[in-house]
Amino acid sequence: MISPKDKATLLKFLPNDDVLTQCMHCGMCLATCPTYELTKLERSSPRGRIKLIKSIAEGKLELSNLFAEEMNFCLDCQACETACPAGVQYGKMVESARVIIEHSSVGSSKINKAIKKFLLNSIVAQHSRLKLLARFLYFYQNSGIQKVLIKVLSVFPTAKKLIEIESLTPKISKVFSSEGLKEKTFPENPAKYKIAFSTGCIMDVAFSDINFDTIEVLQKNQCEIITPKKQVCCGSLHAHNGEIEKAKELAKKNLDVFSEFEYDFLISNSAGCGAFMKEYVHLFADDPQYAQKAKMFSQRVKDISEFLANFGPNNQMHSLEETVTYHDACHLCHSQKITEEPRKLLQQIPGLNLIPLEESTWCCGSAGIYNVTRHDDAEKILERKMKNLKDTGADVVVAGNPGCIGQLKYGIKKYGLKMEVLHTISLVKKSMENNI
Repeated sequence: MISPKDKATLLKFLPNDDVLTQCMHCGMCLATCPTYELTKLERSSPRGRIKLIKSIAEGKLELSNLFAEEMNFCLDCQACETACPAGVQYGKMVESARVIIEHSSVGSSKINKAIKKFLLNSIVAQHSRLKLLARFLYFYQNSGIQKVLIKVLSVFPTAKKLIEIESLTPKISKVFSSEGLKEKTFPENPAKYKIAFSTGCIMDVAFSDINFDTIEVLQKNQCEIITPKKQVCCGSLHAHNGEIEKAKELAKKNLDVFSEFEYDFLISNSAGCGAFMKEYVHLFADDPQYAQKAKMFSQRVKDISEFLANFGPNNQMHSLEETVTYHDACHLCHSQKITEEPRKLLQQIPGLNLIPLEESTWCCGSAGIYNVTRHDDAEKILERKMKNLKDTGADVVVAGNPGCIGQLKYGIKKYGLKMEVLHTISLVKKSMENNI
């Protein structure tokens, strides 16, 4: 039976009754849900999970391991929100349910919860510690230790899954962008826009080349860029994994840091980070101290493709004779509703052959840390994505989120496809450099 304390916590974080009763149970979401497609179980569909959440909130159902299993089985890809004719805010519901699960006795073991909490709150949320861990990982990946360990583990058939999960660890950058970028970067020509830039946390230590590419392209598009040294993790991973209080704590720090600067737009090159920073306005809607600050902040957040497609000049693009396909990151297409802008940007590159990807908006299985915590389920979803990628015959697949990029690289290697994976901005930068 759910305790009064747990129920109070659940009700505190759940959306109001208007949101909970929005779902008409029409079934339009079913065809877009990867987990329902895997099981064909009603409880594994968006409308099924909404009914479970509503039943828990109303006291008609006890908090259970089955409830926890379904909330964590969900990818939170929010494809159902795109398909929903009633505008149901499903993502808010499932993320609220995960809060109570993380603070209750149901779901994974206390040890597993403690490990995840430690990694999210004491490592990812503390950037100095994250960078220290990243340096250890860099040594591990580049000293030969990783190769030896994998060779030893490969002798044991039971270690196959462990090797696969280990290979999902992103390759750590030699130079972190937070250390390689100045707080202010100026363009060669007079600035048209003043841009604030979010370096991210995983982006900073494992995808710093994408951050450097972003700054270089913004410079060439007459932008003065501010990269605050005191910025912290946006809180996205925490919010999606039940640590909403830590997410709000990090968000407040960012609101305070970025408010010290004047800028026209805040640019993100990570779909998940950008989506969550746009949600700051809702996160602090009832906070008298941060409501206005959050509103001004969120209104200025732009994905890099969104900004360049609408504000950036295209006369610096040079010919690239490549066949490219585009994968829609869930938090870009479903959360931020950005689908046309990346394609518009890619189509500005002369000579580029842009091939449509079947089910381009179908999740790749990365979903934050889902491909690690629910590896077997993620593998089934990835297999579908790889089949669609193979059918394109493309040389390059482009995406706008680090999680997707890592997952696609892993899948392409596993399935033996001959295809390069690039961030949208990296392909744009390549075009700008290809001035032959």
